[in-house]
Amino acid sequence: MPSSVHHTKRQMMSIYCYWYSLYTRTWLGYLFYRQQLRRARNRYPKGHSKTQPRLFNGVKVLPIPVLSDNYSYLIIDTQAQLAVAVDPSDPRAVQASIEKEGVTLVAILCTHKHWDHSGGNRDLSRRHRDCRVYGSPQDGIPYLTHPLCHQDVVSVGRLQIRALATPGHTQGHLVYLLDGEPYKGPSCLFSGDLLFLSGCGRTFEGNAETMLSSLDTVLGLGDDTLLWPGHEYAEENLGFAGVVEPENLARERKMQWVQRQRMERKGTCPSTLGEERSYNPFLRTHCLELQEALGPGPGPTGDDECSRAQLLEELRRLKDMHKSK
Repeated sequence: MPSSVHHTKRQMMSIYCYWYSLYTRTWLGYLFYRQQLRRARNRYPKGHSKTQPRLFNGVKVLPIPVLSDNYSYLIIDTQAQLAVAVDPSDPRAVQASIEKEGVTLVAILCTHKHWDHSGGNRDLSRRHRDCRVYGSPQDGIPYLTHPLCHQDVVSVGRLQIRALATPGHTQGHLVYLLDGEPYKGPSCLFSGDLLFLSGCGRTFEGNAETMLSSLDTVLGLGDDTLLWPGHEYAEENLGFAGVVEPENLARERKMQWVQRQRMERKGTCPSTLGEERSYNPFLRTHCLELQEALGPGPGPTGDDECSRAQLLEELRRLKDMHKSK
């Protein structure tokens, strides 16, 4: 690669790191979030998407569309009338759902520090005095009261929710797994910005090896686990998946369904992890078809994990280019 290309790439990375640092480490990031919030409330007074709750034997999962494409969630024990909020970035929208459901908010689960996931922590924790705010101590979660580590469990009524460390997008990113056994239903994964329908998050504070390990943590969960992601990115992500795996029939079927949903502004979550294995390229770095099409082959020592990480890095690079078109 010519030296001029290397120089341009270094310049772009330097600018990118500068702006990311401003967003995450200074008050300018919070002001940007507040601007996003105002614009989204004006543009989408009823939310960016129409969503439907899922009810499983006394446990309700309620997706709340917030900002321009984020999802917050309420997880409700309907017998005890207790609720847990996941990534409540718009406190007004989340509070409206709490009041409509007639429940008591007792916990906030924050996947990571970015304002579009954590921005509502202050207002909601002040309004609900007994509400605990959970998250990783490595991630600088605003108004954190109860730090969590990998495999820690949060118990609220019948709800048993396990935190899983999934660094890469941020250093302390966590996902939350609602155990389906206590209510005899499917387990539910609240994945923040680790995993989306047919996509994964950008690697802001890690590398491809870190992100691969985190995605493999999710791959170890059951196929019937419901995936509740942090953003409505389905149509765009499936479009990219069609570029890298044009012959994938599972992707084509899912794309047709997603396009029908989005024509009516309906949300696309949840999918299942079994579905995601069949069409999400970021979960398919072990597949020979992708390796042959995009991969560099095994590393110099024949290390398969090295080649999977390289393939993941290439997929992320191509996805970033695809989005800009």
